[in-house]
Amino acid sequence: MSMPYHRTKVFSEWLFQFLLVCCMLGCWLFHPSWHMCIYKRMFESENKTLTKEGILHFLELYETKHLPNSLGFLEFVIGPLMDALSESSLYSRTPSQLIGACPPLGMKLQKFLATYFMLLPEEEKGSFLLKFIQKMTSRHWCAVPILFLSMALASIPACKVLGVEGLHALRNVLQCTMITHQILLRGAAQCYLLQTTLHLTDVEKVSLPEVASFLLSLRPEESLRRDTLLWTELCSWLHVNDTCFRKSVTSDFEHQETSSLCQYVRSLVEKYFKTPASEGENCFMPDWFEAKLVATMILLAADVEQMKNKYSGKSNIEWIELEAFLNPLLDVLMKLGSNAYIPTLKTDKSLQLLLKLLQTRSLKCSNAQDDGVLFFIWKSLVTPVESILEFVLRRLTTDELKTVGDLDRCDLYLALIPEIVRLCLEVSWKKVASVKNFILSLTNASICNLQERNSEKEPKVKEQIKKVASMASLTAVCEIMDRKLEAHLESLPSVDALKKFISFSQFNEVLKKPSYIEEKSGLCEETTSQGWGKIAARYVRDQWICLRFILNSFPTLAQGCEETSEMSLSTVERSKKILQSALEALTILPSDQVLPVFDCMKVLVPKLLDSSESLCIEAFDLTWKIISSLSNTQLVFWSNLKAFVQFIFDIEVLAIAASAKGQAYAKIKEIIFKLIDLSTTKTGVFNVVLSHCCQSWIFPSVDERSALTNAFLNAGNYCELITEACVFGTVFRRDQRLIQDVHAFIENLGEKCAANIVTESTNRDDHYVRVCAIKFLCLLDGSNMLHKTFMEDIFIKLLDKDELVSRSRTRYYANSLQHRIKNRVWQTLLVLLPKLNQNFLCGTLDKVFQAGFSNNQASVKYFIEWIVILSLHKYPQFLNKFWDCFCYDEEKLKTSICTFLSVLSHFDIILQNASEKRPALKKALIVVLQWCFNHNFSVRLYALVALKKIWDMCRMLHVEEFESLTPVIESSLQQVENMHGTGNARRNWQRIQDHFFFATFHPLEDYSLETIFYTLPRLAELAEDEWISLSKFDRFTDIPLPPGFQWYHSRTKLRDLKPSDWSQQDMGSHSAETDSQTEWTDVQKKIIPWKNSTPTLDLEMAFQDRAAKLGKSNSRLIVVASLIDKPTNLGGLCRTSEIFGASALVVGSLHYIQDKQFQHLSVSAEQWLPLVEVKPCQLVDYLQQKKTEGYTIIGVEQTAKSFDLTEYCFPEKSLLLLGNEHEGIPANLIHHLDVCVEIPQQGIIRSLNVHVSGALLIWEYTRQQVIKQKQQK
Repeated sequence: MSMPYHRTKVFSEWLFQFLLVCCMLGCWLFHPSWHMCIYKRMFESENKTLTKEGILHFLELYETKHLPNSLGFLEFVIGPLMDALSESSLYSRTPSQLIGACPPLGMKLQKFLATYFMLLPEEEKGSFLLKFIQKMTSRHWCAVPILFLSMALASIPACKVLGVEGLHALRNVLQCTMITHQILLRGAAQCYLLQTTLHLTDVEKVSLPEVASFLLSLRPEESLRRDTLLWTELCSWLHVNDTCFRKSVTSDFEHQETSSLCQYVRSLVEKYFKTPASEGENCFMPDWFEAKLVATMILLAADVEQMKNKYSGKSNIEWIELEAFLNPLLDVLMKLGSNAYIPTLKTDKSLQLLLKLLQTRSLKCSNAQDDGVLFFIWKSLVTPVESILEFVLRRLTTDELKTVGDLDRCDLYLALIPEIVRLCLEVSWKKVASVKNFILSLTNASICNLQERNSEKEPKVKEQIKKVASMASLTAVCEIMDRKLEAHLESLPSVDALKKFISFSQFNEVLKKPSYIEEKSGLCEETTSQGWGKIAARYVRDQWICLRFILNSFPTLAQGCEETSEMSLSTVERSKKILQSALEALTILPSDQVLPVFDCMKVLVPKLLDSSESLCIEAFDLTWKIISSLSNTQLVFWSNLKAFVQFIFDIEVLAIAASAKGQAYAKIKEIIFKLIDLSTTKTGVFNVVLSHCCQSWIFPSVDERSALTNAFLNAGNYCELITEACVFGTVFRRDQRLIQDVHAFIENLGEKCAANIVTESTNRDDHYVRVCAIKFLCLLDGSNMLHKTFMEDIFIKLLDKDELVSRSRTRYYANSLQHRIKNRVWQTLLVLLPKLNQNFLCGTLDKVFQAGFSNNQASVKYFIEWIVILSLHKYPQFLNKFWDCFCYDEEKLKTSICTFLSVLSHFDIILQNASEKRPALKKALIVVLQWCFNHNFSVRLYALVALKKIWDMCRMLHVEEFESLTPVIESSLQQVENMHGTGNARRNWQRIQDHFFFATFHPLEDYSLETIFYTLPRLAELAEDEWISLSKFDRFTDIPLPPGFQWYHSRTKLRDLKPSDWSQQDMGSHSAETDSQTEWTDVQKKIIPWKNSTPTLDLEMAFQDRAAKLGKSNSRLIVVASLIDKPTNLGGLCRTSEIFGASALVVGSLHYIQDKQFQHLSVSAEQWLPLVEVKPCQLVDYLQQKKTEGYTIIGVEQTAKSFDLTEYCFPEKSLLLLGNEHEGIPANLIHHLDVCVEIPQQGIIRSLNVHVSGALLIWEYTRQQVIKQKQQK
């Protein structure tokens, strides 16, 4: 049985004091195993809060205390502690932390591990660290715990303790534990594990080959890459320890006293090119591991040499060592074209290494010549280009590729071609002629090979492989030409031959499976029948890649071709036939091969949408089916989604469908909403759709005025995309929020974490959907009729959406989805407002006013008020419409009048552009004075704030007709300033005046994106995940802000403010007690007005007066239920307390009384029982105050000194403190109790429901008081 949480907390406090004594004495009073048993029980508790507190308590022991050493603790850390640390939910940040901060457990873990490790004896450090790392591979670990454990390891001070076993253990973590983790988290963990290696490895115990093998476990696309701080740190470590590494047993330089990096790399390169004499021509292509290893070490050694030269002050670098590394490679490459007897294994290795070196890019230098190492490598590698191309041409076009295994070699050769083209363009234009000749020859030879007809019924393997290689070669040529390089390869004469060949080819031609009757001559032949389906699918895909190039490059397939029976078909019929073939291809190709088919559809569908709408809709349905079925397949989903979006949301497709308004138009609308639904479960989907649409609508690729107009017409026809984007965002589950928070934490590290630099930025955060939509709207021009119409349509649709949300739920909780949607609606309306003209606003301002009458949360009210102020400021002629808002009956206004009174508090801004200010001031004064006499205290406060502002304006303008009112108004305002001395009314008056909306906020000067999306939501205490910082607007570069955009930053004065104690909030209009404090239209956020102080004596007197008026007994029992958070328990206690005449019920928040479950259990008791709000953090002060008033503080708790309820006599002034449902009464409050009372139990279950316990004690108190009263009579 697990220990109850509240008892464990008491015990943990005692344990902490006990351990403090052990630290002072320097020895254990009890055996450490007793302490570990306690912590183990806490770690294994089903209550995650208890587990987290136990872990933090244990970790904190080593922050400031130096406990006596114990081997048992070492095993405890490796065992139960690490097991407990594997729970991801423990790493959540606290509510007080900003998004992007390191969670408390992450910080504590770093401090603990560093401190604990340094306290260990020297001889135990290595074994402890090794066991710790091995534990990280011994079970399934999620990404978040591994990240923070890796960060903790990296924070250990430098110490030489890890040997070869340590490197192997770290490599296992990299290769096994993290294989399925999220990319950014995995990349960051790799960075920290490499730093751990650099800090803690004993270089004298490891050799350079072992280090190199470990480095290869790090993924260059996620962590270890040139031009990052991590790469520089690694180079520095290799430079400092260059002569210290242990000599390898197999090294060729054993005569050296110590090995060096350059000597090792030379040896590594020499070994790499040594091939066994027994390896024949039909061997497998070697694994890429060796090529990656050699390429990485060459680059590292070169950068270390460059670092040495920099430190020594050399300006002219001769690159002697780098030249020595490259010479063996260059020797082989120079002979490729002329020596046909070089072993196949050697040619494979040389080309693999060449490809890895050519694929290296500089992150910092846009110009290759600025990167000395890279430029020297490229300059060296450009020399044998002719030899390489001659070799590749021979291999691809003759019968040298014969087996299925040779297709890997084919892929290697084809991957080299674009890299060689780029190399020639950047380093040596003289070589471009060779490249053109190569492409010309490759194209012609490949076409000839594909046109060969085989007379045999069953083709042989080598013939089919030759066809596959030839089609793949044409694919490579088409992809190079598609890039439109400076060399103008698309103008080569072979392009016409290629076009003609593709135009007449049979689509979806499937290669027949070959016969295997020929004699098997080698190992590879034995596997030729395996995986033929993949080869056949690849062949079909390559056909579509070639067709894509032809469709994109030429308006019609018939252009430039002689007339034939095939080409006599019309262009439409030909396109229809190809589209039907495309649909067929989608049914036979695997999902990772369909991209070129999607791209072809993008070209074909616009030509057929009018004439063959049903066929196009079939294409829409089939492509959507493929996309939706891939939603859980990370590797291919995003690339397929991007192609799908470019196809469906192509400018022409959208325009043609919208003009016809037929089935295709309806289908596209249906797909839009399906994509939005999918994006609620798969973050980032809507981002891809919206980014593409916004860019294509406002920045069309075709540079023509007509194209620009047609493109933007699509925005109006499919405005649902923008409307939904403006309010997009879901309320995430706790585990999803955790991953997002950790992502934000890593991103906040910036360049310090190499993963931020090398991983591809995906912009899949939900915020980027709204950022994209807002930046799109900011680019629109109100003087452009198309833009103007579109913005007006969006404005109306957003107002309708707000009205729909208000109707669906007249009451909604703060930070609920309804609240968030309404908040996003009004944020967007505020962005659009300056672009709207007077005529449009005249017709829509009434809707804005109507929204002000609705039940709204504070943040929504601020935005509505802001829009009204800006509208009246720009067009003062709308003031009459505004005055009409005060003419409704009080029943309608009682939940909203404060909204309109808040607008009047900025009347000076409103009247800035008014030609006649005095009539408006007179009207405002009359309106405000009427509301100063309202029976609702909150309404009077808002009216007085507005009156003070308006009266100041009247005095400045010296309005004579108001002179008669001067004594009355000024004496009233003076009385308000001095009312009730230091009572609640005085405090409320001061707080509302200090509130940011009245004291600091300026509707004109604070109009900016930062105020709208970050500052104001923060000040309104909206959930932090609704704040959109300016950095996100900066990071999202797909849509730029317009040049000279001014509305960007908040004023510093507003930006630096903290949320205040006062918040505007509508509470609804359905309560039975109209004058209740909870019925305030704009209520103080803390209903009983205190935050850092406790309730005053005035409050209790008010309760007693109220009880007397209601004819109730004047009981002196206060029931404190601030620790209870279940509405059902609170509702039951409220009913019980009222029935037995308690003087007050204290709750943690008065918001509970709005809960339906509370109301169902309380049956309106809250209307007859005084309720007080005391938050749990204020309980200590509240209890102390009640003690001074003569109350006995009674806790309902089982302790060693508890009184039996049947034997306890309650004092008249009793305060009954009830504990939390799960945790009981916290340890910090038990010390403030005068007595604990427990209910005698006979059964096995350890505790009663808190409502039942409270009811029993309330009844017992009442019973005793009734008996006393009878005795007195």
